Amino acid sequence: MGKLFGTNGVRGFANQDMNAELALRLGRSLGSYLKKGDTVLVGRDTRTSGPMLVAALSAGLQGAGVHVHDAGEVTTPALQYAVKTSKGRYAAGAVVTASHNPPEFNGIKFIDPDGTEMRSDKEDAIEAVFFGDRFRSVEWSEIGQGHYQPGVNAAYVEAILGKVDAEAIRRAKLTVVLDTSNGAGGHTAPYLLRKLGVHVITLNAQPDGTFPGHPSEPTPENVKDLVVATRAFGAHLGVVQDGDADRCVFVDEKGGYVDGNRTLALMAGFVVGQKHGGLVVTPVSSSGIVEEHVKARGGSVAYTRVGAPVVARYMLDHGAVVGGEENGGIIWPEFQHCRDASMTLAKVLELLATSGKPFSALLAELPSAAAVKKKVECPNDRKQKALDAFAKAHAKDRVDTTDGVKVYVAEGWVLVRPSGTEPIFRVYAESKTHEQAEALATKSLAEIREIIRTA
Repeated sequence: MGKLFGTNGVRGFANQDMNAELALRLGRSLGSYLKKGDTVLVGRDTRTSGPMLVAALSAGLQGAGVHVHDAGEVTTPALQYAVKTSKGRYAAGAVVTASHNPPEFNGIKFIDPDGTEMRSDKEDAIEAVFFGDRFRSVEWSEIGQGHYQPGVNAAYVEAILGKVDAEAIRRAKLTVVLDTSNGAGGHTAPYLLRKLGVHVITLNAQPDGTFPGHPSEPTPENVKDLVVATRAFGAHLGVVQDGDADRCVFVDEKGGYVDGNRTLALMAGFVVGQKHGGLVVTPVSSSGIVEEHVKARGGSVAYTRVGAPVVARYMLDHGAVVGGEENGGIIWPEFQHCRDASMTLAKVLELLATSGKPFSALLAELPSAAAVKKKVECPNDRKQKALDAFAKAHAKDRVDTTDGVKVYVAEGWVLVRPSGTEPIFRVYAESKTHEQAEALATKSLAEIREIIRTA
C-alpha cells in the first residue's frame, strides 16, 4: 500500500499531483470511512487552486453519503475551533491548504472531532480505503447535501477575546504592524486586534492566493517590509502570519527578527509563571533555551518527534500547559490543541500589556543560543541505513533517538533527522555562538553526506 499523509496532511503541486482527481478520491475515502449521514466542515486558505479542490473533495464526500458544510476562506485554527466546539455536529473537518508553501502548492488536511489534526491510525484507515478502492457509493436518495456555513472566522475571533486579558491589552494602547502574507489570516487577525483596542497597521492583508506581497513562509528574508514598517510607525511590535495563519513570527519594536525558538521560550515561561509550574511540550528540534527558561520558572519540558500533531497529542495525554515548535507554531491547550497564530499574537500582547516592558527587553531576559539549519539530499531507501550508521558512529556520545539522531557534545548539540516528505536529511545544530553552531552543523553535514555516499 502507498503512503498519502505526511506530517501535515497531503500536499503537492496544484493541478499536477494535487489535482481534482486526487481530491475527489480523498473525499470518497474520508466519506467511506465515516458513517452515512455524517457531516464534515470544509474550508480553504486563499490559494487560487482552493475552490477547485474543495469542489472535488466535497463531491467525493457527498457521493459517499456524507453532508458537507463549506466555511469558505478560513484560517486553519478557525476551522479547527469550529469543529471542536460543534458539540458533535461535525464528524470531521477538512481544510484545503499548503500552509507556508509557495502558491503553486496545495494540500488537504483532515481534522478530528476534537479539533486536532487527524490521528495517524485514522489516516492509515483512510489510506486503506483509498488504495484498496473500497469506496462507498450511495443511492441517489442518500447523496450528501451541501450547505454554506458562514461565521466561522468571526466566532473564532470572539472566542480568543475570552481567553486573554482583553481589558489590560486595551488599556495598554498598543500599536502593531500586522502582515498576513495575503493569506487567510486577513479574515481574522486585523479584526481581532481592533477588538482588543490595538492600533493596527496592515501589510499584505488582502487575501490573494498568488501571494504578491512575499512568499508565505515567515523567514527573515520575507519580512523586510515588516521590519521597516515596525520602525517607521514606532510600533510596539510587528507580526507576520503564514498562509493559513497557524504560525506567526514577530519583530520587536527595534525591528529585530525574533526566531520562533525565542518566542516559544518567552511564552512558555510566561504561562508556567502564571500557573506556578506545569509541563511544556516541544520537539527535539527546538532550542535548549526553551527548557532552560521554563525550568528557571518552575516548569518542566518533554520532547517529542517533530510535527504539530505529535506535540498536540502528547499535550492532550499529559495535561501540558503550553507547547509548540521552533517554527512559530504555538499550541494553547486552554483554547485548543493546535497551532494558532492569532491566539499566539493575543497572548504576546497580553504579556506586553501586563509586564509594562518593551518586547526587546522581555526577549533580552532569555538565555542566549545560536542555531543553524542545513540539509543534504538522501534517497528515501537509504535513509534508515544512513541514520543507523550515524548513530553507531556516535555510540560513545549522549544520544537521543526520539526523532532522528540527536547528539549532545561539549559545544551544544546536533540533530540529524530524515524529512518525512522529501528525500533529504535535515541537520540542526545549536551552540552558544553562531560560529560554533555553524561549525557543528558543517561537520555533521559532511559526516552524514559521506555516510549516505557509502550506504
